[in-house]
Amino acid sequence: MFAEQLKKRDFYAGGLILLIGAAVALNAYNYYNLGTLTQMGPGMFPFMLGIALTFVGLLILGTAVATAHDPSETILPEQREWRGWACILAGPVLFIILGQYLGMAAATFGCVFVSALGDRTATVKSSAILAVIVTFFGCLLFAFVLKLAFPIFKWGY
Repeated sequence: MFAEQLKKRDFYAGGLILLIGAAVALNAYNYYNLGTLTQMGPGMFPFMLGIALTFVGLLILGTAVATAHDPSETILPEQREWRGWACILAGPVLFIILGQYLGMAAATFGCVFVSALGDRTATVKSSAILAVIVTFFGCLLFAFVLKLAFPIFKWGY
């Protein structure tokens, strides 16, 4: 019975989400001031996020245990999506590099554009359009509404 559970993707996904959520909640509880519900401290948001993540992980893990194993289900996909992995992992790295030297607009555009190219159905044109829209609204939100101290345009270190 337990050997069948080890062959399910949802079993591993639920377990991983549960562990990450528990680690976040414990870290927030141990290292930050939670405060009270009326006067929340800096640890309250990560603590609640960790609790929610742990609950979602439990739900996924519970459904994996409760459902029957399909023999055709494999843990790894049939085709490896190396391009998708590379693009999605390169996006945040590009955001850090471009944000350091060129500012928020270039960093957001680069991150979204490269990450969108990870979809095998995406074209350069659709990825560029998506990147322009997300960059516009992202800069509007973070620079003007939230007044984040991250320059929109910048040149050099």
